[in-house]
Amino acid sequence: MRAIHALTGLCLASCLVPSSQAFAAAKQDLALTQRHKFDIHVQPLSSALRQLSTQSGVRILFPYDEVAAIRSRRIQGWLSTQEALGRLLAGTDLKMEQAGAGVIALAAPANRSAARRSPLSLQFAQAGTAGSVAPAALAPAPEPIEDSTPIIVTGTRATNRTVADSLAPIDVLGTKDLEASGKQSVRDLLGTLVPSINVSNNGAGASWAVRTLSLRGLGGDQLLVLVNGKRRHNSATLFINGSVQNGQSPPDLDLIPGNAIQRIEVLRDGASAQYGSDAIAGVVNIILKNDTAGGAALTLGTTMDNGGEQGRWQLDNGFAIGPDGGYIHLAADGVLQAGTIVKGSPIAGTYYPTGDPRNDNPALDRYRGKAGQPEVIGGNVSYDAMLPIGGSVEAYSFGTYSKRHAAGWLTYRTPAALNNIIEIYPEGYIPRIHVYDEDFQYALGVRGEIGGGVHFDLSSTYSQNEVKYKQTTSLNPSMGTASPTNFYLGKIRFDEWTNNLDFSKELDVGLAGPLSVAVGAEYKKNKFMIGAGDPESYIDGKYVSPPGAWLAGRQRTGVGAQGVTGFVPEGTGSWSRSNWSAYLNLEGTIVEGLEFGLAGRHEDYTDFGTTDTGKASLRIEPMRGFAIRGTASTGFRAPTLQQQHYASSSTIGVIQNGVSVLLPVQALPVEGAAAKALGAVPLKPEKSVNFSAGVVLTPAPNLNITVDAYQIKIKDRILLSETLSGPVVINALEAAGIYGIAGGLIFSNAADTRTRGLDIVGTYRAGLGDMGLATISLSANFNKTIFTHIDPVPGPIAASGLALIGRTKQGDLTEGTPRNKFIANILWEKDDFNMNLRATRFGKITQRANATAFHTADFTACAVNVVSPVCFRDFVDEELKPKVIVDLEIGYKLTKGIKLSVGANNLLNTYPNKLKPVNQFVGFLYNSYAPYGISGGFYYGRLNLEF
Repeated sequence: MRAIHALTGLCLASCLVPSSQAFAAAKQDLALTQRHKFDIHVQPLSSALRQLSTQSGVRILFPYDEVAAIRSRRIQGWLSTQEALGRLLAGTDLKMEQAGAGVIALAAPANRSAARRSPLSLQFAQAGTAGSVAPAALAPAPEPIEDSTPIIVTGTRATNRTVADSLAPIDVLGTKDLEASGKQSVRDLLGTLVPSINVSNNGAGASWAVRTLSLRGLGGDQLLVLVNGKRRHNSATLFINGSVQNGQSPPDLDLIPGNAIQRIEVLRDGASAQYGSDAIAGVVNIILKNDTAGGAALTLGTTMDNGGEQGRWQLDNGFAIGPDGGYIHLAADGVLQAGTIVKGSPIAGTYYPTGDPRNDNPALDRYRGKAGQPEVIGGNVSYDAMLPIGGSVEAYSFGTYSKRHAAGWLTYRTPAALNNIIEIYPEGYIPRIHVYDEDFQYALGVRGEIGGGVHFDLSSTYSQNEVKYKQTTSLNPSMGTASPTNFYLGKIRFDEWTNNLDFSKELDVGLAGPLSVAVGAEYKKNKFMIGAGDPESYIDGKYVSPPGAWLAGRQRTGVGAQGVTGFVPEGTGSWSRSNWSAYLNLEGTIVEGLEFGLAGRHEDYTDFGTTDTGKASLRIEPMRGFAIRGTASTGFRAPTLQQQHYASSSTIGVIQNGVSVLLPVQALPVEGAAAKALGAVPLKPEKSVNFSAGVVLTPAPNLNITVDAYQIKIKDRILLSETLSGPVVINALEAAGIYGIAGGLIFSNAADTRTRGLDIVGTYRAGLGDMGLATISLSANFNKTIFTHIDPVPGPIAASGLALIGRTKQGDLTEGTPRNKFIANILWEKDDFNMNLRATRFGKITQRANATAFHTADFTACAVNVVSPVCFRDFVDEELKPKVIVDLEIGYKLTKGIKLSVGANNLLNTYPNKLKPVNQFVGFLYNSYAPYGISGGFYYGRLNLEF
């Protein structure tokens, strides 16, 4: 029977191939041994065969009904046509035979029933050349290639995984998601489309220019970011007084051109065993464009109430290099963003010097705060290039370069304040911080096959983030009337050099499928540098107001520039460390429907020693359309050089006599004399244990549902302390030669936490006939973090009644991000029209107070700080109630290659809750813990060009 089927195919092929070609088929067909660069994704085998035919020029005759239910494998790299076809057919019962010059016939095994086959069920796969036979003449119309199931490269070393059959939960955001999201940055895009990701909008001081991501309620630096599979460097900036993201230096995603991105893969699972440090919560892998298409876009928009005009231009294009498939894709984007000034609250207390009649003037303008988004001007450029350098080897390189200037307002100081010099600022002042970023990452490597099916990838990546700080409309009160108003505060720089060598091979070990084996090694070196600011930005001038002046005889509060103090020479320097690691990764199919993954990694750091991590994954598919998956892993995160050595001061609220006063507070390096005197010890890595389990449902071809539960335990979590103040702290500071500082902040491995949650993602693609196509997605995340252990407070701090991790820090981790988040999205496409409508509900958030306050029953501050029947003293926390944010974009293709879109982020102009009156004492009105910001709705128009 098998011979009959093969003969049928040969006969039909002979009818389609000229006799001269059939005669030539008796000889070895050079077309089958010629090497091509193949790139064939997982899809139905029938469409994969057509892609192979197109990419090789060889025609393939195959039995349609035999391949209709078979999924292909991923084929990528330089291979002969015969090798590529052999890999496509691996694991199937199909056999290939040459039917003529440039023609291959596939035959089914003889033991299959012939009742459901006929010669007319054969299809011809071929390149679209003139005179070719149309496949439709031979069989029913082929199904379209499934571009909705892309191959994933994150969280796996295998080359044939899709989202649906991944061993761990993963989200893939493709080009369509990027274009229709309406978001202006990569960071906001992720926070909008992935339910378990939230964006922090509430940095302060020198750290607010970088906004971070939180995955599954964990920190921004517990999420690893990759670009084209290579580690992305962290920001040099350390978050001080950044509330929920305190003490972190995460990668800055705003420094990657959005139009350079082909897709983003988000692995929602611990992956330290596969990628090393930082992947406790998961991995974000940004894949750059590698095609030769191009486009341009211009976006203009503004908020409804608060200014914030924004213009963003984008341009990208790809170019072929040489005849063998080489390319380079270039991209650039630039942004001009005006700051927003959001309505604030009146400044409380004495405004002008005592006795000034203006204090009693009801018309006095007490609305002096300037809360809102920063002003930004910046640009990013990138490239992604590849060039074949041999039959099966190619060289590649990619990189990004960015420059950005961000400026924003800090907290208002009244004319009568101790930290104002009224002769310089008779109406008080607001320091304006300027942050200048220069950032780059460049990667160079070679990859390919070295024989025997062994693939290799050798690469080197170097990156740097340098940040310079300046401050205007500020002063150094300790210098009195001699103080300048503009300051250079110094700079910080972080360098990372990473080298990787990876090998992979598929082995036949008798399992139901090949065993994918990957081994590799990595060497990484980090360097962190702090450069001092101008002396005027940090010195103590010991100014005392002269007789007859306001506050005569009083030494002025505030050493150094107000807002952010300059880096002092004693805290400057350069620090480095290196580490090497090695890993082993195995993936395979034990029997049909039972897949596994194992990974192990060893790391060796020069500053804190070694650590080992492992991961095991299992996926069971007892029936088509239903699968169960689970993972168990250990992870770690190394303390950053910033956390170990950062030393700078910011002017933040310090509680004195029950009242918050703006005073300079300094971050103290853990190995410095002051921190040691307060009980600090060298930092060690965080260790994690991660469990997840879930189900994957595909009840219909266009419907996919995943439900994944997880638990993440972190031991020795690295946290920045509460603001430590009081006599013991000041004595420790002065003993270390630090004067004029009211408090300190230190890092410690002081606590263990446990995070539990649930991710639900459902997507349905509905064909609407003449009404087009609708893609509907519903997703949700439920998340809760608790502290399972907090170390005893070190003796020197305990003696002052202070806590390292008090109620505020605990609240930031346990209640500072939404307890749940729901996203409903509809993308409707019909001909040249499309509409994307999205509603996101953010659950409750609580901002815990760091000190008690005197207030009345309606939370108005009491005139006299004495507890009475009408005046209470307790912690006044702020609860941010659940809100629904609606986004909308409507687009229309005016003509081929030209599209016009209009849209709104936060269409209904929704604001977070207002703060209680007693917490509005510095002029802020809205709760800045809101992940959607405090600036209201943003409305825009965009023009897209394709070329």
